[in-house]
Amino acid sequence: MTTDPFPVKGIDHVTFVVGNAKQAAHYYSTAFGMTCVAYRGPEQAANEVYGVAPEFRRDYSEYVLVSGGARFVLRGAVRPDAAEITRLAKHGDGVSEIALEVPDVDEAYRYAVEHGATGTMEPHDLKDEFGTVRMAAIATYGDTVHTLIDRSSYAGPFLPGFVDREPIVPPAAKRHFQAIDHIVGNVELGKMDEWVDFYKNVMGFTNMAEFIGDDIATDYSALMSKVVANGSRKVKFPLNEPAIAKKKSQIDEYLEFYGGPGVQHIALATNDIIATVDAMREAGVEFLATPDSYYDDPELRARIGEVRAPIEELKARKILVDRDEDGYLLQIFTKPVQDRPTVFFEMIERHGSLGFGKGNFKALFEAIEREQELRGNL
Repeated sequence: MTTDPFPVKGIDHVTFVVGNAKQAAHYYSTAFGMTCVAYRGPEQAANEVYGVAPEFRRDYSEYVLVSGGARFVLRGAVRPDAAEITRLAKHGDGVSEIALEVPDVDEAYRYAVEHGATGTMEPHDLKDEFGTVRMAAIATYGDTVHTLIDRSSYAGPFLPGFVDREPIVPPAAKRHFQAIDHIVGNVELGKMDEWVDFYKNVMGFTNMAEFIGDDIATDYSALMSKVVANGSRKVKFPLNEPAIAKKKSQIDEYLEFYGGPGVQHIALATNDIIATVDAMREAGVEFLATPDSYYDDPELRARIGEVRAPIEELKARKILVDRDEDGYLLQIFTKPVQDRPTVFFEMIERHGSLGFGKGNFKALFEAIEREQELRGNL
């Protein structure tokens, strides 16, 4: 019997550094159906909190939004000399932190550093009247970090220093999504295998899938992708790098506009993608369009077989469908959710399939290329 050297319970939260946290919180509440549950800002700077510097609490406003088990933290600077202003200028709105819940922060941090990780925050406690949270952090691709967190001794709304916050808008009648399915990172040419090895050596993850060559190319652009996952498969990280092709790939475009490697998209798990897409589109979310010819292809219809929704319903909403040996999945991708063509989201509904929509790669990349061409970046 083998023991997981780096046990992970799941993704605790994802932190976005944004230009205006108040407006971003309203957007994700309204358009993504999330519920704001906690807040920390200058108003709480004087509160008694052990382990969080008062100047940090004075410098930022942070909103915590949830949908089922998915949790986003939106952080915006309120002072022009705040440390993360430099990050925002370089990247625009983007993910700074992927926090992982672990049973033993000290042991996870020790194992990671001993196996080659760079520690960015040593294990320490945060405390307030609700209890104690143990935290540490290690560096990963670009300036993204993995925070290691144990909140088993904490009963507060999120972390020490945060207070309960009323929802920004009335909660949606039905959740648009229930969890984070996977998080995709883009890295520079030649760096993908280096980061795959990082997750294998430092965190005990294993290779789950690999996509190279014609599987993941169009007539104009190409990329390569490998997927690493922890032992329980609760945490899945596809990693992309550009490949040599006739024109600029979506990964090249991302790296240019983000200013380096970082999180490209977050896949959100839903159990009713049709209702989710309808609600999000009505709220103003823009999705990538797929040509009708995709749905009219007899090979597609033969390959996917019976799925829970009529193909015409999927066609009307531009939802993609793929089947593998374990089952099928339905998926759709938003356009970038900020001015820079960087971070976007995927909505995914799984029915047995453990894959990532390999059969849809060509249609997806062609849709992205159409958007790149409109931006003049293909």
